[in-house]
Amino acid sequence: MGSHHELGKKGEQIAAEFLRGQGHIVLHMNWRYGKKEIDIISREHNIIIFTEVKTRSSSAFGWPEEAVHAKKQALLEDAASYYLEQVSPEMQDIRFDIIAINFHISGQYELKHLKDVFS
Repeated sequence: MGSHHELGKKGEQIAAEFLRGQGHIVLHMNWRYGKKEIDIISREHNIIIFTEVKTRSSSAFGWPEEAVHAKKQALLEDAASYYLEQVSPEMQDIRFDIIAINFHISGQYELKHLKDVFS
């Protein structure tokens, strides 16, 4: 596995722990529908939250959240629709979030949780 994949997996683990600390129940990680993937699916009260995690080792190529462009949003929405139909048809309230993690050379990181970023 390449170092960027390892960094991505590390970011997803950090994001999941962060969400648990915020009171979320993590239902699935890396849930797949065909070639589409949702990084984290969680529940907070009666809301199903689909979270895209973007992790970077620097801001040289832009901020992590900037990578969630319109095409990526459409793929997430498609996968989320399928999830709701197949796995959780009774859940009506949903939200799409982004967790952006930017690691620093020191090993420390900055985490931004952007809630309800698109619908």
